[in-house]
Amino acid sequence: MTTRPLLTVIVPAYNALKTVRACLEGITTSDLSRERFELILVDDGSTDETSLIAAEYCDRVMRLSGKAHGPAFARNRGAEVSRGEVLVFVDADVIVHSDALRRLAVRFEAEPESSAIFGSYDDRPASPGLVSQYRNLLHHYVHQRGRGVAQTFWAGLGAIRRSEFLSAGGFDEWHYASPQIEDIELGRRVHLAGRRIMLDPDILGTHLKKWTLGSTLLADFRHRGVPWMWLILQEGAPAKSGSLNVRAFEKVLTGLAGVALLMPWVALFTKHAQWLLVSVAIAVLIGLANTRFYVFLLRARGPLFAMSVVPLHLAYYAGNSVSVIIGWFVHHLFGEPIPPAESAAHAQIGIATWPPPPRRSQQSLWEQRRPGDQ
Repeated sequence: MTTRPLLTVIVPAYNALKTVRACLEGITTSDLSRERFELILVDDGSTDETSLIAAEYCDRVMRLSGKAHGPAFARNRGAEVSRGEVLVFVDADVIVHSDALRRLAVRFEAEPESSAIFGSYDDRPASPGLVSQYRNLLHHYVHQRGRGVAQTFWAGLGAIRRSEFLSAGGFDEWHYASPQIEDIELGRRVHLAGRRIMLDPDILGTHLKKWTLGSTLLADFRHRGVPWMWLILQEGAPAKSGSLNVRAFEKVLTGLAGVALLMPWVALFTKHAQWLLVSVAIAVLIGLANTRFYVFLLRARGPLFAMSVVPLHLAYYAGNSVSVIIGWFVHHLFGEPIPPAESAAHAQIGIATWPPPPRRSQQSLWEQRRPGDQ
């Protein structure tokens, strides 16, 4: 009789040839006993050799045919064939620290009241570029300061009890067909159901992603900013009280950044250049408000790096303010996106697994929650 593992580690991957080997090696060399976790990689229609590499490390490789359906879809498919009591999601461009899985196992066994636990990027991102270093260190800084109870979830390195995942309906693969805020939205549902989500910044992973200025602006605007604002507006009044981990401090700075963006237009139409001074004053104020972050960067990378990051950080707030405006218009013009009446995508997609999955008597995740269910 095969012993049921405590953890099922699920890695969604799409054309992850450059990072998947390092990711899987990090998982399989964990200091948690190999018998205590199984490893599943879900290949979301890759056209490279991602699955071939994964077969060297994984207990099961699921290959989804056709076009990519997004990490939400891929993670849900992995959850359907999982055997562990706890689902651990790891992005294909993350190398977990050797103690990460053990820390998760210990906490879930010691804290039956915790439904989900997620960690943080470390302060050693692999890409040396300024933008990559800034983005990863910003994430690290925010998560390191957020230890304790959270209202959201992070699937870059996060875990949730399988029973809670199924009860919540899994990731919303209908609204999030590309990498967006599907993990945040799942965490919000779990939180609103009265379950406890914990952020443990000692559970660490190294991020391998290379960020560019273009990919950063696209991510902040299209993949995170606008969808996040849309979700906040869909929640209605409760969102005004600080839901979705959007602190009042960040709301104020985002609003000020929007005013700063508006001032050049005011100066143009009124032909009074002094309005530009308002933008400058706001930029200085935002910088002063983030003094602790810049001190962290100064200690981590030195004065030149800290000074170089200031324009990127101001652009970050400016992008957030634009996302708020666009998200507001999208919400009021289109309302909530409507999922398809029938889930034809899942019925038509081909799924190959290695080795073949065992027969399962329990109801699948797909059968438990169909499009349109509340």
